[in-house]
Amino acid sequence: MFDAHHHLFAEMTSKSLDSDPLNLGRMREDDFDSKSGAETMENPFWGEDQPVVSVDPNDPSRSKRKRYHRHTQRQIQELESFFKENPHPDDKQRKVFSRELGLEPLQVKFWFQNKRTQMKAQQERYENSLLKADNEKLRNENLRYREALATASCPSCGGPAALGEMSFNEQHLHIENARLKEEIERISAIASKYLGKPLAHILGNLNQPHMTPRPHDLGHGTFTGQAGYRGEVYTGGFDHIGPVRMPTEVDKPLIVELAVAAMEELIRMANGGEPLWVLGENSPEILNVEEYFRTFPKGIGPRPLGFKTEASRESAVVVMDHINLIKMLMDVKQWSNVFCGIVSRATTVKVLSTGVVGNYNGALQVMSAEFQVPSPLVPSRKNYFVRYCKQHCDGTWAVVDVSLDNLRGTPGIRSRRRPSGCLIQELPSGYSKVIWVEHVEVDNSSIHGIYRQLVDCGLGFGAKRWVAALDRHCERITSSIAGNMPTGDLLITSNDGRKSMMKLAERMVQSFSSGVGDSTARAWTMLSPTEAGTDNVRIMARKSVDDPGRPAGIVLSAVTSFWLPISRKSVFNFLRDEHSRNQWDILSNGGQVQEMAFFANGRNPGNSVSLLRVNNTNSSQSNMLILQESGTDSVGSYVIYAPVDLSAMNIVLSGGNPDYVALLPSGFAILPDGPEIRGGCIQDIGSGGSLLTVAFQILVDTVPSAKISPGSVTTVNTLIKCTVERIRASLSRDNP
Repeated sequence: MFDAHHHLFAEMTSKSLDSDPLNLGRMREDDFDSKSGAETMENPFWGEDQPVVSVDPNDPSRSKRKRYHRHTQRQIQELESFFKENPHPDDKQRKVFSRELGLEPLQVKFWFQNKRTQMKAQQERYENSLLKADNEKLRNENLRYREALATASCPSCGGPAALGEMSFNEQHLHIENARLKEEIERISAIASKYLGKPLAHILGNLNQPHMTPRPHDLGHGTFTGQAGYRGEVYTGGFDHIGPVRMPTEVDKPLIVELAVAAMEELIRMANGGEPLWVLGENSPEILNVEEYFRTFPKGIGPRPLGFKTEASRESAVVVMDHINLIKMLMDVKQWSNVFCGIVSRATTVKVLSTGVVGNYNGALQVMSAEFQVPSPLVPSRKNYFVRYCKQHCDGTWAVVDVSLDNLRGTPGIRSRRRPSGCLIQELPSGYSKVIWVEHVEVDNSSIHGIYRQLVDCGLGFGAKRWVAALDRHCERITSSIAGNMPTGDLLITSNDGRKSMMKLAERMVQSFSSGVGDSTARAWTMLSPTEAGTDNVRIMARKSVDDPGRPAGIVLSAVTSFWLPISRKSVFNFLRDEHSRNQWDILSNGGQVQEMAFFANGRNPGNSVSLLRVNNTNSSQSNMLILQESGTDSVGSYVIYAPVDLSAMNIVLSGGNPDYVALLPSGFAILPDGPEIRGGCIQDIGSGGSLLTVAFQILVDTVPSAKISPGSVTTVNTLIKCTVERIRASLSRDNP
């Protein structure tokens, strides 16, 4: 039986100034003003002299006093200019500045520290004056309320009105008004402490999208501070991206603020046109990054050094009503299952709000997720973000994600999500129109060369792939409940049998998808290239004990990816056709493969679930069948299969529970090698070539406690290499 399942910033501590290895603190004889008897020390922050301090020239400690040199006007201008762009330079940037400006790295470091401190002090004084003015305004308003209550008259009799005679709505409004004011004051205090500005001031800036950042803003992003956060660590999240800190009550208003701003940005990104989105000469619409930052000067901060912007937008009409779409997006399990080819792992860290009773309007939850392309040659992307769902006044729903990596303060982040998500518009007859926006900043330096064009053009992680996966899922659901879908079954005698078979195939696809990429969301042990005997094939091992749905024992998984000079459509048709299976399937021993049953699960003829049997008199596995699902959409294709026991399959075909049928999925993921542009749009096929990922899983020992033998590893390695060579040879012969 065989299948396919997968798998610093540490700033150096500055030396003590007492050791003074650079002689920065050493005084020279001319550093002392003999006429005034005073030592003049330069302020490292402004480059100006401090007030004169009297000293005793006979004081023996005088030689230990430190002196800072006056900065030149050019040095100050350069430092001030960079401070406006990045008030927190890293060690590498400080060293570059020290060389360019003729300063020591410590001088540059102290200048930025002092500058930030002074700007924060100025900001606090400014905000304090605003708070005093707001306080005075509230006090005057309170007096007016008291006077109004004292002179209030009953609308019925004209007599004086007591508080109890006020209408219920009036009392409720007064109480709610007082509560909201208290909440604003509380949140303003928190924001002032952690951000250096009250929430009301921040929201005021967010409501002015064309407003440019002022010099006294401490940073471009809403969450510029990281060191001030304290909270419990939630270790139940992704251990592969480090412990995920559980948001605290202190964090909640900051997360809410960012989510609200992200929702507004998503709507404008989804509905906007030029100059925000422009058409390239030979490419689909692309984001005008300069216009984006002019339109949205606030947010999660400037793009990190070395990161690349990936932004895309796609729309489609899908066969699913808006209620089920929202439920699917807000339920982390459903979301990760529907998008199993993209989301390799996801978890809800904390639910901050469940929304309005009966729906998800206002729902807010903090999540962690890992995103992948079906190939070990493309690094997965890990994100920590907040998801916010809201129904708008026009009836449209929106679900938006935005990264909280700055809030978490985790170093070494390789990708982050700017406001991304979808708008959902209800249509008649259970349809919905979806506009999807994907906007990320990522370090793509580790991507293998053959996948770089696919990722750069947005087909790897972009909106088109998300929409294609959603549309494909909606087709599967529709076909599972439709009674008129094409079938060729001789064994499926009931609708329950078809549903059970589809459920088993769905689990097979999800299991395959979770192991074929570079995701760390797998219960596998990676074998080193030396152990595996190859650098081109990734081999992993897993020991399974009492795991429902998987056979007990030791399983080896082998995955490899390569390029073919043949179109994706041709590769897909060749691999899914049972008549050509004996050309590449070594384990079929050259026997003919017969399709025993099938049913369509989509509009495309290639979207189907099949039950196959190998007719080989030399085969000892006469009681084995092969369950296969093939699927294709506008971005990618797949052919996934798994050997299944005949007796277990009979139970499934009669409508029995498929959850305990043991599966070891194997198969292929097929992607275009890049986009083909016609009419300003990405077409369904690549530029002539395709990227093929092959994955096998094989049970090499039925005893889980046994050791992995080198011979088993060699066998699996040989199997996948021979399969690749057979595919190359057959396709080259059929497509000269």
